[in-house]
Amino acid sequence: MYIDGFNLYYGSLQGTAYKWFDIEAACRRLLPRDRIGRIRYFSARIKARPGSDPQSPMRQQVYLRALEALPTISVHLGHFLVTYPRMVLRYPRPGDPRTVEVIKTEEKGSDVNLATYMVFDACRGDCDATVLITNDSDLAEPLRLVHDELGIRTTVINPQDPNRRSRTLIADNYKQLRRPTLAACQLPTEILDANGRKIHKPAAW
Repeated sequence: MYIDGFNLYYGSLQGTAYKWFDIEAACRRLLPRDRIGRIRYFSARIKARPGSDPQSPMRQQVYLRALEALPTISVHLGHFLVTYPRMVLRYPRPGDPRTVEVIKTEEKGSDVNLATYMVFDACRGDCDATVLITNDSDLAEPLRLVHDELGIRTTVINPQDPNRRSRTLIADNYKQLRRPTLAACQLPTEILDANGRKIHKPAAW
């Protein structure tokens, strides 16, 4: 299973009480007939930006540690960039500058990492089925290669609005990540990592 972490967060978890999401439990709930061998989670460590909650990066770090404590999950990180480019206004007012400086955040590398591991695992015969949790059309081609060229059964689980599901993500099966699954699949408030250290659910969550 391959999890697009940012797509999952912004599609299903942001603004909810379910951010302490137990991905392993959700995968077993959504695919009760399958034996889950490995779950790869792809994301990037965020940075606080002006006007945002300064504790967000710390909470994310705690969550990543919690995921790594689960036996089937490995976490793969790209890069999170914050830049301040000048951009052209669409409708500048007469006499005002035509450009403004904006805060631009970009997550780099996660999609490439996910696609690479998905194709690599399929090429080495490490799975007989691939499950992708995303609604990102950029992953349509690696998904197609895994299915058409390598003969792997594919499933796409959409974490975003079902009315906006990407039609370019072609798979054998489709599922929708819904609120009842989020509510039912939450990590314990306190868990232990591989070294026996306690990981606590962030108080704000």
